[in-house]
Amino acid sequence: MSLTGAAKLAGVVGWPIAHSLSPRLHAYWLAEYGIDGAFVPLPIRREDLAAALHGLRLAGFKGVNVTVPHKEAAFAIAHMADAPASAAGAANLLLFGNDGRILARNTDSVGLSGHLAESLGVDALRGKTAVLLGAGGAARAAILSLDTLGAAQIRVVNRNRQRAEALAAALQSNVKAKLLAYGLEDWRTAASGGDILVNATSAGMKGNPPLVLGLDPLKKDAVVCDLVYNPLETDLLRTAKAHGHKTVDGLGMLLHQAVPAFEAFFGVTPKVTPGLRSVLEKALGQ
Repeated sequence: MSLTGAAKLAGVVGWPIAHSLSPRLHAYWLAEYGIDGAFVPLPIRREDLAAALHGLRLAGFKGVNVTVPHKEAAFAIAHMADAPASAAGAANLLLFGNDGRILARNTDSVGLSGHLAESLGVDALRGKTAVLLGAGGAARAAILSLDTLGAAQIRVVNRNRQRAEALAAALQSNVKAKLLAYGLEDWRTAASGGDILVNATSAGMKGNPPLVLGLDPLKKDAVVCDLVYNPLETDLLRTAKAHGHKTVDGLGMLLHQAVPAFEAFFGVTPKVTPGLRSVLEKALGQ
């Protein structure tokens, strides 16, 4: 890769960040389209986020993608937000304006709905019951995605029941689906008869403890989707396959949510291709 003084710069902020495939993903597109630019991983602690964003803007960055644990804080820091980010109360994309203002966008919801529609069919979840693990930024985006695909009921499950209740209350007016909140201690009740389970927590991510749940309360033909993509096959997905459930990994969501980000950073609308997925699967050791 060769950069000039006119190179367009962007990156991804998170803590930790070494696991992120976003730099490889964007590097693939930069090379494919012959763009003078770079996309770099930026390990930023919670307490340093605001200062780091200020420095990146001054350094000439076009913007950054945002991952765990900064999505809600990024939304709060921004001066403006698009509709999905406002509805989710979280941002996975920040764009730096020439006037010093920061625009928050949320492409996670579009990425997940596109991936699920591609994997299951556009009407597969219409009128169905979804069970969602987590109450952070990824869970907020997942609620919007599941609602877009026509889910009738979304059961939000979190270790801290109060967080699940707060999330359901905050988003209910933005979605048609009925939102219900549960603590993890009520797992069997929450999962009973579920048509799809979506893990929107970091449990099972490389370096984190696995997510261990009994899947028998779900319908036998339920789909299990894990937003974690490193490893590509998490313990949750492995267990789901052993129980005969159809599984959906998190890599497709990563690919689809990155399209509008790359376009905003570098001015080209990239395509998600089997070749790109193959490159990232190899990076994951698949």
